[in-house]
Amino acid sequence: MSSEAEIPKEDQYDLVIDAMGGDQAPDIVIKGLDFTALRHPNIKILLIGDATKIDPLLHQYPNVSAVCTLRHTSVSIPMDMKPTTALKIRDSSLRMAMESVAKKESKGVVSAGNSGAMLALAQIIVKTMPGIARPAMAAINPTAKGDAVMLDLGANVACDSRNLVDFAIMGHAFAKAVLGLPHPTIGLLNVGSEELKGDERLRVAADVLRNSPLSDQFYGFIEGHDITAGTTDVVVTDGFTGNIALKTGEGALKLVFHLLKQVYTSGVRGKLGYLMVRPGLERMKEWLDPRRYNGAVFVGLNGVVVKSHGGADEVGFACAVDVAMDMISHGFHEEILAGLSKVNAVKDTNQQS
Repeated sequence: MSSEAEIPKEDQYDLVIDAMGGDQAPDIVIKGLDFTALRHPNIKILLIGDATKIDPLLHQYPNVSAVCTLRHTSVSIPMDMKPTTALKIRDSSLRMAMESVAKKESKGVVSAGNSGAMLALAQIIVKTMPGIARPAMAAINPTAKGDAVMLDLGANVACDSRNLVDFAIMGHAFAKAVLGLPHPTIGLLNVGSEELKGDERLRVAADVLRNSPLSDQFYGFIEGHDITAGTTDVVVTDGFTGNIALKTGEGALKLVFHLLKQVYTSGVRGKLGYLMVRPGLERMKEWLDPRRYNGAVFVGLNGVVVKSHGGADEVGFACAVDVAMDMISHGFHEEILAGLSKVNAVKDTNQQS
């Protein structure tokens, strides 16, 4: 079937899943979809992968089998394969999943596979939305006030002011769709909160947002400590800075838990102290569980594209699927198109005047 052919609604899938992507695929994928089948009993999933490995698992998980249609391919993309090489493989499970979204057979795709290959295939096959120069990688992060979305996290190392404005629009739509916030606030990550701080592209992007329909939601410049403080619901930055901030935050979190373990295992007093604070520590561990935040999204594409961490377990993979379903059910793409239209209308008016 060609990409231009109209696919009947009854033959469309909510999601297509790359069953062979990830460190422990397809086992973890199928186990994760068992949670999905319980949370979304009416979901329709196209599962792409090696039938010889997947069929035995589907027999073990009848709930997954009930919501999935399996499409066979024995070819998968290794986690360490270069994107340029992956693009040449025509019948890989990841490529077939992207093609399903491109021809509107499926509304979105979830994979725990090779990140670089996934972005490259998404850009070439699914393609960027009209009016978006570059897609960005967005993810949810815990803060002192709840959850926040941050983008870009590495898809674009260098960005100009237009990219940053696009990221703000897409992050705003993401926060509304996935976090359920009616009026999410937006902050531009900078080296200071003063208006004169930062380089030219940041100042230009700030000026555009201050004079756009998002002006009421635009907080202004924020600094690194504002990310975890929850100063804004959306944190906008370039991929270079965003990736460093993300990895720094992950490292700091690991350090905190490492130090706490040392404190509460060093001697009798420490162990007694742990018994007293254990309920609170368990709640904190659950709140900061990285599995809850699994599911980075390539935003700005003509379809929902969600990247699960390659090493995620079944709980983490199910959370990534939840993110994809939230985006589909809450009109994420329509929200982006509406935001772009409003911002561009204001820019055109300003240019004419």
